Amino acid sequence: MAQRMKSDWLLFGTIVAMVGFGLVMIYSASSVVAELNPRINSSFYYAGHQLLWAAGSFIALMFFKRRDYRMLQSPTWAFGSLGMVLFLQILVFFLDSKTHRWFRLEGVGTLQPSEFAKPALIVFFAYFVTQKREAINTRRTIVAASLALAVLAATVGLGDLGTAIVLIVPTAVVFYVAGLERKFVVAALVVGLLIAVGFVAAKPYRMARIVGFFDPEYKLIGMLDREGKIKKYVSQSVTTRDAGYQVRQSKIAVGSGGLLGLGLMQGRQKILYLPEAHTDFIYAVVGEELGLWGCGAILAGFLVILARGLQLYWVAHDDFGRYLALGVTSSIVIQALINMSVVLGMGPTKGIPLPMISAGGSSLMSTLICLGMLLSVSEHSGY
Repeated sequence: MAQRMKSDWLLFGTIVAMVGFGLVMIYSASSVVAELNPRINSSFYYAGHQLLWAAGSFIALMFFKRRDYRMLQSPTWAFGSLGMVLFLQILVFFLDSKTHRWFRLEGVGTLQPSEFAKPALIVFFAYFVTQKREAINTRRTIVAASLALAVLAATVGLGDLGTAIVLIVPTAVVFYVAGLERKFVVAALVVGLLIAVGFVAAKPYRMARIVGFFDPEYKLIGMLDREGKIKKYVSQSVTTRDAGYQVRQSKIAVGSGGLLGLGLMQGRQKILYLPEAHTDFIYAVVGEELGLWGCGAILAGFLVILARGLQLYWVAHDDFGRYLALGVTSSIVIQALINMSVVLGMGPTKGIPLPMISAGGSSLMSTLICLGMLLSVSEHSGY
């Protein structure tokens, strides 16, 4: 049966524009610091690495874009990709004994396998929900889904709690839309919250971030913990600066940018004041240098992705395509909102990059793989 295909130029153009904008901002945010670093001594170091990753990521995007998304609706893709990510997560746990996050590749930089859990989990649950939609509220279905999610989220959460959260929320969205009863959604969120509390308590730096956001003066904690054990535990991670330092510098950057910004390359907070300026806090650099219009342009890009994704959820020809579009869209948009809320001081600090804008090759490739699948749904649905 012949199928009409039409390129989604609005979505594809938005992706290209955002990746290109990200490369420019990464150079602006990192050039001075990279040149001052005696081990690097090159202003183009971080932007150059990101450019190489961008080239590879667009190849991956085009691979998924050109192929019918229905090829993913198979046990091979659903279970194979999830199993591969789980294997890599277990492997990185032993090879990176300090942070349990990265494979360090000579000449390439680092590879973060937890990032690839996002497309793997999206494909798996789109397949799973499609197969089990009529029995989605049965105990067998819920237990099977919970075990798959719990195992992957736990292995990811050991080293990267922020990514684990980004994995869980879109999954909850897909299951809720597919018809999962509210009581099960609430129960899952409660269990997830308890697990998250355990992961936070396991690492002093995580606890420091939460306490620094909700109770920086230790007033409430002091009332509950009169012996000061919590404060002593948290202080193990705060040796050179307080937990709120990064967010304060971020808010100074955004505030000083005003409406039009100080001008590209003219930001000051990125010069040894704002840590991770080219990665997790690049949105603050955009605010300082390009002002409200620059921040608004990024937000507009994510709104285009959101609008397109929701439209595809309604027009896709089959359930698998609908849930694939919903999973991709919710994952990327939720991650972007979390990152921007942290930069603006609206949430505790997490190590979550801004999709397509922040430096990070693994994050960029994972995001473009997801968007390649979304483009495939668009173009093979004739939208």
